[in-house]
Amino acid sequence: MIRFKAGAPRGVPPRFLSRLRSLAVPTAWGAVAVAYRLSCPLARDDALGARLVSSAVLCAVGTGIVLHVRRRMLRDARRIAEAAQSVLLRPPPPRVEGLAVAAVHLSADRGARIGGDLYEVTATEHGVRAVIGDVRGHGLGAVRTGAAVLGCFREAAHDEKTLAGVLRRLERAMDRHLRERAHGDHHAPDGAPAAEEFVTVLLLEILPDGEVHALNCGHPWPYRLTGAGAEPLGRADPLPPLGLFPLPGELPTTACGRLLPGDILVLHTDGAEEARDADGRFFPLREVLTEAARDRPQTPQAVLRTVLTALLGHGGGPPKDDVALLILRNERCSPPARQTRGVPRSATADR
Repeated sequence: MIRFKAGAPRGVPPRFLSRLRSLAVPTAWGAVAVAYRLSCPLARDDALGARLVSSAVLCAVGTGIVLHVRRRMLRDARRIAEAAQSVLLRPPPPRVEGLAVAAVHLSADRGARIGGDLYEVTATEHGVRAVIGDVRGHGLGAVRTGAAVLGCFREAAHDEKTLAGVLRRLERAMDRHLRERAHGDHHAPDGAPAAEEFVTVLLLEILPDGEVHALNCGHPWPYRLTGAGAEPLGRADPLPPLGLFPLPGELPTTACGRLLPGDILVLHTDGAEEARDADGRFFPLREVLTEAARDRPQTPQAVLRTVLTALLGHGGGPPKDDVALLILRNERCSPPARQTRGVPRSATADR
């Protein structure tokens, strides 16, 4: 007995087989049309009824081919968009310099899992630096803006000694992006001019001793989870979002205290707090995080599951706005001695 192995024949490229499979449906429809024309007596009848039947058959064949091609084009476009999104929002490492990390992005775009939210966390010689942002709108246009900001952060986080220097670099990158879009007469995803596009950004810097510094440009403050519950990391008024107005000359960072061993930071975009249920009530993010702070084991992944389960249940399905969550847990055994910028430890302890 001759047995055939499943899979592609030897020497045949998989891409060639994929193209053959993509032609199978149009070929089948074409075969139906040819068979009808050659074998069906109605196809050779000149009566009005026969002509109507023949026209209906040819119309059905043409519609089937068009629908198949359209579905394939949409599938290919979705695959390309999702590949671009995966490069932009690549999964963070599970640990960064003693911090456990978990992240997720939920897109409001039903055509593809893409959106304008952005996040990143990286270890630098200046400490662990993280960013989370939210581009106005969603879809491919927001992805391009997010790519401009996030690509700049991935370089500036390592190059700039201060968090203010990183933010200045992001501002210049956003300005260049808006000028290029205005020159190309492009529009934002929701139809607004490129000049009205902006992005909210939150920058965090976590030093080896757990001290946290922040710069906030119109973004929601993250929550700190401790044994006592969930509290906003900061309450200072934020700077304007990037792209709306020039930043002020002075960019003083906000001192947010220390992230002690076991503490968790939950960075989020406004899509989480502004999600509504059928009655129009907002998602109670802080209450959900307070409950998550009491659960054990308390890991970034466990907190992430708790928030996602409650969020999807609250809205009865996928969100209507993009949602991004970045969760960091301090798993360092004890705060090491501060070794930066020649500042005495006694001076930093009083901040």
